Amino acid sequence: MTSRQRIAYQGEPGANSHLACRDVYPDFDAVPFQTFEECFAAIDDGTVQLAMIPVENSTAGRVADIHHLLPDAKAHIIGEYFLPVHHQLMALPGTSLADLKTVHSHPQALAQCREALRALGLRATPDADTAGAARELAQSGDPTRAAIASRVAAEVYGLTILREDLEDEQHNTTRFLIFSAEDLRAAAGVHELVTTFIFKVKNRPSALYKALGGFATNGVNMTKLESFMVGGAFVATQFLADIEGSPEETAVAQAFEELAFFADYRILGVYRASRYRERIAGRVRSSAG
Repeated sequence: MTSRQRIAYQGEPGANSHLACRDVYPDFDAVPFQTFEECFAAIDDGTVQLAMIPVENSTAGRVADIHHLLPDAKAHIIGEYFLPVHHQLMALPGTSLADLKTVHSHPQALAQCREALRALGLRATPDADTAGAARELAQSGDPTRAAIASRVAAEVYGLTILREDLEDEQHNTTRFLIFSAEDLRAAAGVHELVTTFIFKVKNRPSALYKALGGFATNGVNMTKLESFMVGGAFVATQFLADIEGSPEETAVAQAFEELAFFADYRILGVYRASRYRERIAGRVRSSAG
C-alpha cells in the first residue's frame, strides 16, 4: 500500500489556499505551513511533492511576498489555478453586527473587502491568514471581534456568518501557481501554454526596451510583466513575466535568444493555460462587441 502524495499550502485548514488544494488535487493530503518560505523548503527537502501558492488577485493585486522568493526558489511551476474567492464576515454565535468593532484577516482578504468594511465602520487588523483569524476569533471569546474567512473556516471553528460574500468585486479571483521539485514542462502543440520566467536587465540604456523587443518582433504575446526590487538596490530591477507559448516553438525560442543579449533570465515553468483564461477572454470580447 503506497502513501498518499502531499501538497503544501500557506495558512490553516479552511484557508482559501486549502480550498484550492482540494479543488485541484482532491487525492493529495493538503499540508499547512505558516509561511511561503516553509512551503518551498518542504518541496526542496521532499516533505511534499507539490505546493499551491497564491500570486495575484483580481481585486487586490499581487501577493508581494512571492516575488521576493521566486528568484531563489528551486521549485518549478507546473500549473496554474484560478479560484473565485468569496469572503464571509463571521463572529461568535450570538453576536450582532452592532457589537463589532474590529475585523481580522489576511491583508489580501482585508484589501478585497475594503469598501464593505468601510461601510460597516469596522477597523481592519491584519493576521497571518484567513483561517487562522477565524481560529483565533473562536478562541478569543471577544464579541467585539470579527473575522473574514471562508465558509469552511466558519464551520470548522463554530462561528456565525453575519454577512455573506463580503468582497467588493464580483469578479474577485485569486490565481495560484502550482510548484514541483521536478521540471515537468508541458509539451508544445497539445494545449495552450504559458511560460513564466524572471529576468534582470543589464545596466545599459534602453536595455528593457531592447530585451522585450524580441517578443514583439517574433509575435509572442506577453500577458504579464511585473517589476520588483532586488536586494534593496535602487539600480537593479528584476522582472517577472508570462508569455503565451513554449520555448519549444520557434518564435518563442528566437525571442529568448534576443532576450539573452540584454538580460539574464531563468524560466520558472512551462505549463498548460487554465481554461479560466479562455472564459475571461470570451467575456471581454462579448463586452467589447
